[in-house]
Amino acid sequence: MAFAVNLSRESARLAAAAMTAILVWFGTGLEPLWPLLWFAPLPILLVALYSSAASSVLLAGCAWLLGSLSMWRYLHDVLQAPSVALAAIFLGPSLVFAAAVLLFRRLARRGQYWFALLSIPSMWVSMEYAVNLSSPHGTAASLSYSQLKFLPVLQLAAVTGPWGISFALLLFSTSIAVGLFVWVKNRALALRILGVGLGAIVLILALGTLRLLLPLGGPSVRVGLITSDEPSNVHVADDGAPTARLLRDYAIEAERLAARGARVIVLPEKLGVLVGPEARSTDSLLQDLADKTNSSIIVGLIEVSPPLKFNQARVYSPGAPLLTYDKQHLLPPFESKLKPGTTLTVLARPPASWGVAICKDMDFTPLSRQYGAAHIGLMLVPAWDFDLDRTWHGHIALMRGVESGFSIARAAKRGYLTVSDNRGRVIAESRSDSASFVTLIADVPEVHAKTLYIFAGDWFAWAALAMLTATLIQCWRTRKP
Repeated sequence: MAFAVNLSRESARLAAAAMTAILVWFGTGLEPLWPLLWFAPLPILLVALYSSAASSVLLAGCAWLLGSLSMWRYLHDVLQAPSVALAAIFLGPSLVFAAAVLLFRRLARRGQYWFALLSIPSMWVSMEYAVNLSSPHGTAASLSYSQLKFLPVLQLAAVTGPWGISFALLLFSTSIAVGLFVWVKNRALALRILGVGLGAIVLILALGTLRLLLPLGGPSVRVGLITSDEPSNVHVADDGAPTARLLRDYAIEAERLAARGARVIVLPEKLGVLVGPEARSTDSLLQDLADKTNSSIIVGLIEVSPPLKFNQARVYSPGAPLLTYDKQHLLPPFESKLKPGTTLTVLARPPASWGVAICKDMDFTPLSRQYGAAHIGLMLVPAWDFDLDRTWHGHIALMRGVESGFSIARAAKRGYLTVSDNRGRVIAESRSDSASFVTLIADVPEVHAKTLYIFAGDWFAWAALAMLTATLIQCWRTRKP
């Protein structure tokens, strides 16, 4: 009889771990199903409350590790991450989740239910923020990007950045787990715990929905995007004739978009290479086109000024001198030999202003906040993705628009042509491989939206660190029952 009971318990624990792993696998990754991650921690949390500490840690760590392996092919095969980086990417968050579950279990079993409620979300957000400060990939590891399609929750980024969204995700499961644990002992307290935890989620949804319903106001501008995934075009064209020929082909498409009313046209990142005197003929071609069509043209190129090389966006505006922007956040190891930029590039277009960034720059919150502080209404982003990550990485930029109050026009090779507003809504989008030359034209608001996140920055991440500190102190001070 005892053997049967123990077997049943172990089966339940393994089933809970498997369920969490499955929910993490499909709730995160390159094509996340956003509802799943809200429930992913719950099976493990419920089991941990009635299991030993060692069993809880082992099951939680293994469940999160197995679920996160949905990113293995992308990180190992596509990004070619070294073994040390892969170990950190997969084992680090799994160990943090296991430690958070252990802290949650101890606090809940010792009657510190309110601290247990905060333990997992505060520890996880603290980890995300620390990774963001130290990683060359910025915020890319945040759970918040699983919710890009859940627009009411996405509006929370305007207040807290990505950190508040990750916190809310984990608070949901933690609230249910604590509420169910307390229910058999004190229903009134359980209802209060559920009311606070789930009530916070309801409040976030209500305010997010209200923000989505408010009119944006202000003017709109017609933008045009162009890309080509033809085998001869998708790689960086060699300097000289190959780059000149490719840019002439793009210029033909740009002139067609301008004839349809596009006032700003964005081309992808790293189309070709400019070396010294060759820049003059390229600049002349595109400046003449900008003057002729009365449209601004943004082109991504490798600019070589020996001994330095830059991943550069060159901006040609009608009747105005050339502007350039050098990419600040370079992708290792592919761009390790390039020199990062250090300055913003702003185009004054009263009543709004436009900013320029390149691809991976949009994985980092500080740069976007600087543009937000400059009252940018529209970000122009040449980009280059890796096919597999066209949805995940291509849409990370949507959150920067919500945080810092600007619309985005992003043109990527091997990705999407995407136009979005400052609420994170995709206005228009096309796959880059849907034609020989893919073009997209759309009207996008260029009004800047003021947000708390622009002014207060990562205040919520620091609040999560304070909550974590409080829970750790309380766990140390509270004796076992």
